[in-house]
Amino acid sequence: MKPTRVRLEVAANSLASALAAQAGGADRVELCENLGEGGCTPSYGSLAMTRERLRIPLYVLIRPRAGDFVYDTLERDTMLRDIEMCVRLGCDGIVIGALTAQATVDIELCRELMLAAGPLGATFHRAFDVARDQHEALEDAAALGCERVLTSGARASAMEGAETIAGLLQRACGRIRVMAGAGVTPANVRELVRRSGIDEVHASARSLCATSMNLRSEPVPGLAPEHWRSDAAIVRALRESLES
Repeated sequence: MKPTRVRLEVAANSLASALAAQAGGADRVELCENLGEGGCTPSYGSLAMTRERLRIPLYVLIRPRAGDFVYDTLERDTMLRDIEMCVRLGCDGIVIGALTAQATVDIELCRELMLAAGPLGATFHRAFDVARDQHEALEDAAALGCERVLTSGARASAMEGAETIAGLLQRACGRIRVMAGAGVTPANVRELVRRSGIDEVHASARSLCATSMNLRSEPVPGLAPEHWRSDAAIVRALRESLES
């Protein structure tokens, strides 16, 4: 029997990153910005141009700010407006996650976000990993109609949480997909798949891009000129590791 092909999703922080993900063989892009703080919703311009140029499925992170996942009314309205934009531009899916002050899934708010998305697919993001109980959160995400949860097994990296991820996959029993993410590299992705049993992985596959500016002799604190970008070569190495 032919082994299941493992899907590779790349967290892309720009149009250039999304195109690099596509060139390297990614199956899907999660578009976001501000990856250094866990990711936030990308700008309209970035989203519109990515939708025009990308040929693989495009999911969009719906997260109005960094920090916790307990949102007020203004943030709720912002997320609904962002989802409206995703629907209008013809994106394939959204990536959501909201919790209550008790660290349980905010069913009411998440249901509202899902309804606003209409036919778009939905991933429940790593708010899942800070929920009070991952088994309960898995059941809630499945009941909401999410296609998948993104998780590191509530650990610093997916490799550290591989056994927990395996348990979540068993509990899901085909009702919802489980995608492993956090610290996924070409060097460890095969072992992660082997230990967890998952068939979807998530990685930023990024490298640091040097500046082309003629720099002043003393850099300004807090204004580092380098920037991160998904790297087609790293994406390709991930794809090759998964298929070897």
